[in-house]
Amino acid sequence: MSRSTKTSWASSAGTRTSMQGNRGRDTKPELALRHAAHALGLRYRVSTRPLPALRRTADMVFTRQKVAVFMDGCFWHGCPEHHTLATAHSDYWQEKLRKNRERDLDTNQKLTEAGWLVIRVWEHEDPVVAAQMVASAVRERRS
Repeated sequence: MSRSTKTSWASSAGTRTSMQGNRGRDTKPELALRHAAHALGLRYRVSTRPLPALRRTADMVFTRQKVAVFMDGCFWHGCPEHHTLATAHSDYWQEKLRKNRERDLDTNQKLTEAGWLVIRVWEHEDPVVAAQMVASAVRERRS
C-alpha cells in the first residue's frame, strides 16, 4: 500500500478514484450551457476569475458587461430540488455543503459589491433557457 493511500482523506480506494474523477470544469452541463450561449452569438471567457484578487472562478465571464455565470452542481451546492444527503460520512458532507453555500454567498456579495451581475444556474436547468437568460442579462448590461 502506498503512502498516499494510507493518509488519504477518502474512506476507500474506490471513493478516492471516484472523487478524483469529478471534473472541475468542462462538465456536460457546463458544455451544454456554453454551446447554447455560443449559438446565441455570445462570446465569453471560460473558467476565469472575474476579480483577479478573489480566488473564485466563474464558469462563464463576460468581462465588459461584468456578468459572471456559475453552473452549480445539484450535489455540490445543495440543490433544493435534487440534492440527496450522503449516507456515508454524513457529518463530513453536511459541513462540506455548508462551506460551499457560504462561499457561494460570499462570492455573490463580493462580485455584486464590485459591480458584477452574478447568475447562478443549476445543472438540471434547461441549458437553452439558461443561455437565453444569460443573453438577456448581457444585452441589458451592454446598453
